[in-house]
Parts: sequence; C-alpha cells; structure tokens
Amino acid sequence: MPIIKRFFLLAAFWLLLSGHYDPLMLGFGAFSLGLVFYISIRMDRLDGEVEYITFGQRVVRYWFWLVGQIFVSSIGVTKLVWGKTSDLSPSLEKVPATTVPDSTQVLYANSITLTPGTLSVDIEDGDITVHALQKKSLQELKEGAMAKKISEIWKKER
Repeated sequence: MPIIKRFFLLAAFWLLLSGHYDPLMLGFGAFSLGLVFYISIRMDRLDGEVEYITFGQRVVRYWFWLVGQIFVSSIGVTKLVWGKTSDLSPSLEKVPATTVPDSTQVLYANSITLTPGTLSVDIEDGDITVHALQKKSLQELKEGAMAKKISEIWKKER
C-alpha cells in the first residue's frame, strides 16, 4: 500500500477514534502522524525489510477467536474474584512459544495479556514469562491450544 494511502487511512482512523476536530487537536494529530511515518520510513531503510499489514480473513478470524477467549476468561476471573480466596494461586512461569512463528510471538504474548487473569511479562529465547491468577491458566497455556490457534491463523501461505 503506498505511503500516502496509508497516511490518509491512519489519519481517518485517528479522527474516528479521537472525535476532536478543533485546530489544536488536528495539529497534534497531524504532527504525531508525521512523526510516526518519519520513524517508520527510517526503520524500513535501516533493516531493509518492509512488512505490510494485511487486513484480510485471517485478521477477522483472529479477532473473533480472541474476543471469545476474552469473554470466557472474563467469566472465569469474575468467578475467581467473587469466590473463595483459596482458589487463587498466583504463579509466574515460562510458557514455551517455539511452535509460534517468530513474526507472531509478540501477537501471542499480547493475546495472553488481553485474556483476563494472565499477563505476559517477558519474551526471551522462544519462551514467554507469564503471570497468572491461577496455576490452571498456566497449564492451559503450556498445553498449547492458544499457540496452535495463532500458528494456524497466521501461518505463511505458500
């Protein structure tokens, strides 16, 4: 997607989300967009690898799946908070992310964080350090259902 088209798409998205149309806010918005594009162009020149974000069927499938995970986890955390404190078992462990492609490990870590009751703390050498309210949540992550789903959705098309 040409850079001008991306600029206007991001500007429209910013306007839609901000809802502020006074000159000062529009100026701040234009300045921040300009800064973001300046930095991204410099980054593309440094590493020489331009990655384009595609908004296709994979993104929609991922969003629907993630919203479902967030909903189910929200109910679980609500029961946990309103229930007995003995059900709480806060834990911090490393969860393997070797089955997830390198390009989507951050997406995997963010998906863990967006799911209530878990928090990604660090990504290092193919492992994600996760804090969870219950040890059971860490076991579910170690079983790899979330990693498998993300790998299936974001696998490279050959």
